[in-house]
Amino acid sequence: MSVRAVAYASVREFVPFYGLYVLLFEDHGLGAGSISSLFVLWSVVAFVSEVPSGAWADTVSRRALLAGSGVLLTAAFTMWLVWPTYWGFAAGFALWGLSESLKSGTFEALVYDGLAARAGEHRYAAVMGCAAAGEMVCVFAATLSAAPLFGLGGYALVGWTSVAITVAGTLLVFTLPAAPKSTEADEIDGPGDTLAARYLARLRDGTNEVRTDSAVRRAVVLTAALLACLAFDEYFGLLAREDGASTEFVPVLVALTVVGQVVGAATAGRGAQMRGRAMGVIVTIGALALALGALAGGVAGFVAIGLGYGALHHTAIVAEARLQETMSGRARATVSSVVGVTSEMLSVAIFAGFALGSVWLPVAILVAAATMPLFTLGAVAGRMLPSAAKGEPSGSP
Repeated sequence: MSVRAVAYASVREFVPFYGLYVLLFEDHGLGAGSISSLFVLWSVVAFVSEVPSGAWADTVSRRALLAGSGVLLTAAFTMWLVWPTYWGFAAGFALWGLSESLKSGTFEALVYDGLAARAGEHRYAAVMGCAAAGEMVCVFAATLSAAPLFGLGGYALVGWTSVAITVAGTLLVFTLPAAPKSTEADEIDGPGDTLAARYLARLRDGTNEVRTDSAVRRAVVLTAALLACLAFDEYFGLLAREDGASTEFVPVLVALTVVGQVVGAATAGRGAQMRGRAMGVIVTIGALALALGALAGGVAGFVAIGLGYGALHHTAIVAEARLQETMSGRARATVSSVVGVTSEMLSVAIFAGFALGSVWLPVAILVAAATMPLFTLGAVAGRMLPSAAKGEPSGSP
């Protein structure tokens, strides 16, 4: 289970386009405000479809939903290549938003329930940390590969390579195990229940748990806030170009930030038992490094951004693992999708702030300013993070 989950998550993120797509938009005439509006659309689509798709993941085959997510991701990047205008980019982001909503909550629930079926739920943080680290390693390699690919064949070669890899990632979905029999959708309710009735029941169970359980609710807000702040990386390419980097060197600088994320994700299992006060300190340090790095610029600045981003990635994984431990599990994907909805709402606010602020301020100032709420989050994290469950250590997958 662990190896297959890590392989699927990793290959899905091996997308050379990540290192250059924001420059593709800029080179086709879009300014920072227009690019931000695309990010807003992306988040709004994911927001609207997030909880409904989570409830489907508690009702029908999770593998089928992950496969559908992969098909939509392939279509999104294809759209950018065949229709490189504002509306083509917008259509691609709409497809990508749908793709992310189908994956969000679904993958986490599939992994947790698969481990729980083997009495291995205490390993969840370590497995997801390895999956996230694998994702970031692939993002790092893919981002670096964008430079030579661009040199050989421009945006077209970068894009079509990305499309081909998303197809391979979708095929890996079918190597994942099906949900354990105890949690299969058709076993949860009686045989006379319709699919629609089961769907509505899962949707009701999940949203009611968030509404009535204060510990779950606090964990949802904390996890969502941390994940939303990982939206800053959409502007790192513009930040590097603003600092004077050439198009081919931009992926190298962006890749430096990915190294920090790899380390942060890979160590999440060892941080799984951290107390809320420790998380608050790590969040605060991460925010400071991110802000100072954005203002400093250059290689040193991007190294600092990587350290800050790694710290935030680490805490986001730990917070999500605590949420999985705290919830009842009857509508696990639905509750996880509430995290996605909340995160997307916060991301929309971030993207809108960048769109408005770009009229007057450079990207470096906007990134630094966007870290300010993280200092408040660091101060309250101790009260929002649920206590760690008693069990075996989570230091290895």
